[in-house]
Amino acid sequence: MPQVKEKYKLITGKDNSEFCDRITGLLNQGYELYGSPALSFNGEHMIVAQAVVKTGTQLV
Repeated sequence: MPQVKEKYKLITGKDNSEFCDRITGLLNQGYELYGSPALSFNGEHMIVAQAVVKTGTQLV
């Protein structure tokens, strides 16, 4: 039985290169950006959130 990937993911973390690498990895797996990123400051770091989706036949 093929493994079904999530259709929607919300990725959060510090606004740094590691976060960008995580998003790039998902884009390389066929996910697409969904909406604009959100930014917040937690008193120490900028925190970013980005939704990604996978649609169509890419789900399997």
